[in-house]
Amino acid sequence: MDNNVQELEQHSDIQVEVVYGTPTRQELLSLSVPQGSTVEQTIELSGMLTVFKEIDLKENKVGIWNRAAKLNDIVQDMDRIEIYRPLIADPKEVRKRRADKAKEEGRADKVTGGRVNPLRGDTKS
Repeated sequence: MDNNVQELEQHSDIQVEVVYGTPTRQELLSLSVPQGSTVEQTIELSGMLTVFKEIDLKENKVGIWNRAAKLNDIVQDMDRIEIYRPLIADPKEVRKRRADKAKEEGRADKVTGGRVNPLRGDTKS
């Protein structure tokens, strides 16, 4: 009897969502996939690759519930698979440029990078 239960569990479908968005359009697709499906198989089954031609699974990173995932990871019931767009700018570089600009404008301490302390008398050098 246990073998029949295990066999049934291996062949049962699970519910998942696949999401992707652009600045002008977002798509969330709910679908059933066979238990044991990978992230890549689920994305292919969803049809998302035909809806958004710009998706390249060799380039776009993917995740499950906002955590990085690999294409060969096995999906679980009720997972939300997210396909991420490539970053336009490096966030670290953007923060560095913003901090440098604040220092130049006197809005940030030139030594610490933090806010200027109004109690210090030597704020302007």
